[in-house]
Amino acid sequence: MLVRIPNVLSAEDVARFRHILEQQSWVDGKVTAGEQSAKAKYNLQIPQDSDAARQLGEHILQALGRNPIFHSAALPLRVYPPLFNRYDAGMQFDMHVDNAIRPVPGTGFRLRTDVSSTLFLSDPDEYDGGELVIQDTYGQQSVKLPAGDMVVYPSTSLHAVSPVTRGSRWASFFWTQSMIREDTQRALLYQFDQSIMETRKALPDDHPAVLGLTATYHNLLRQWAEL
Repeated sequence: MLVRIPNVLSAEDVARFRHILEQQSWVDGKVTAGEQSAKAKYNLQIPQDSDAARQLGEHILQALGRNPIFHSAALPLRVYPPLFNRYDAGMQFDMHVDNAIRPVPGTGFRLRTDVSSTLFLSDPDEYDGGELVIQDTYGQQSVKLPAGDMVVYPSTSLHAVSPVTRGSRWASFFWTQSMIREDTQRALLYQFDQSIMETRKALPDDHPAVLGLTATYHNLLRQWAEL
């Protein structure tokens, strides 16, 4: 399931992020790649232990905490601290799958990567190429969103970033361990939750249909969740 989440960051947020990121020292993006991914990855990142990464990452986590679409789609248990990358002209990330398990720096915890997220920090007219290409159950999808918008998709998906031929593509990326391990179950719950929201627009919250749908949603979540 691929879900677009608009306006995770405001235009003002994006401008502030870009100003801070422009002041940073960038390193080879292979530093956070696994053995297989490192052979396919050609981009730049800011060090994940830098003050800027922590500051901007915390802002993103706070924004996600207020975002109902992210919670509905990802059903997050743990979110990996956001990372920041840049693809200049000639850079790309060939088709790969994300590592299944990632240690969370400085915590002693490990996180299972169920949901991958890319939060765009460059507008589409700032660069050519650079599409996020995702292979999912509906075939291959190409994603290139306005700055401030985010896409979430299963970490089990093969995906790539196509070569940038002009300009520079900036983004934040991270992973979520979901309360629901299986993507098919997450997709059903997301669709169910969206239907409940639409039903509540037409009926009062205490209507038997709303109460019944909500009860069924939470009972499914109770049955499938891993905490």
